[in-house]
Amino acid sequence: MSNINGKVYAMNAITPMRPWKTWILRAFFFVLAHVKPLQADLVNLSFIQFARWVVIPRNRFPFLGKNQQPEELQYDYLLFFSNFNGTWNQYIDAFSAVLSKGLDLVWRWSEKFPGSVPVTPFKQYIARVQFDTDYYYTSYPQATANDVKAAHVVEDALESLGSHAASLSPEQFREAYLQFVMAVQSHLGSTGEAPTVF
Repeated sequence: MSNINGKVYAMNAITPMRPWKTWILRAFFFVLAHVKPLQADLVNLSFIQFARWVVIPRNRFPFLGKNQQPEELQYDYLLFFSNFNGTWNQYIDAFSAVLSKGLDLVWRWSEKFPGSVPVTPFKQYIARVQFDTDYYYTSYPQATANDVKAAHVVEDALESLGSHAASLSPEQFREAYLQFVMAVQSHLGSTGEAPTVF
């Protein structure tokens, strides 16, 4: 599947909205961007590398000139882009369980949105509006977001050990090294291809 690169899965969803609803969603996005506590649940889902919603009004689609027929669209469109770690099912389950209220505030303006709870109709809806991703950028395709966070912990601990290692006696260094290993051992993950889940 083109959506998967290493441990990273990309998802794009496009949903139609009636134009009179667009301003309500834009107002919600404005509040969400400026009231940081409202973003806490999304930020705390550590398997999400990237998530973004974009609204495109029906009269703002690109028009390339006389060789293209102008479109007269009835709907504005809500685009959702995300990169995450894990399976599609895990991602949608977590969104439904943790972010159901926020998702309902965003997608409720889209046509035929069933709500994010219960999860089965929500998954069916996402499957219908999702498009395969041919190309996307990820800095560390062989690592999860948690792998990257863990690598920073290991790096900081190693730099701390290295900064004063020269002044330690062999016995002191042995003790400091053991403390370093014990402190970082739970942060030593493995990178590579994600396990195949059927």
